[in-house]
Amino acid sequence: MRGSPVRHLLTVALIACAATAAAAPAPDYRTVKMEIDINKPASEVWAKVGNYCDISKWFDIDCGIVSGDGGIGTVRSLANGRVLEVLVGKTDLSYGYTQPSKEGAFYNLYHGFMEAKPVSKSKSKIVYTLLWDVSDKPDEAAKEADLAQRRTRFEAALKKMKQMAEQ
Repeated sequence: MRGSPVRHLLTVALIACAATAAAAPAPDYRTVKMEIDINKPASEVWAKVGNYCDISKWFDIDCGIVSGDGGIGTVRSLANGRVLEVLVGKTDLSYGYTQPSKEGAFYNLYHGFMEAKPVSKSKSKIVYTLLWDVSDKPDEAAKEADLAQRRTRFEAALKKMKQMAEQ
């Protein structure tokens, strides 16, 4: 008998892993950076729209804190639990988050970063940046459509944030 059954299984597993890795498309990361001018100081803007679950006010989606105290590592649940987001960075006027992988689903490394940026004593801007992998899309047209859809949704949210902040 040539080799043990365990060695044979390990060899088969390694070949399968290599074939899967070779078949997986290379990541294709895209970013969308959006911003909107606000006629209020950054600290006032952030007080109105910068809480981690204020997304429910300007994105028209339910939000609940699943775990954490509002600091880094806090997990929010959106859309009745369909989306989880983990707070990975935070300052007085910004936060960044990521969506963790889901078992059995393509992982797009989705990250978002939102900041109220001072421009002057009485003016600021909100800057919102998204990053994600679109390599699961079949072609460039589908990738661009995904990007356009996200930009449209988030630019509408920025307009709502501006309205809320300037009231």
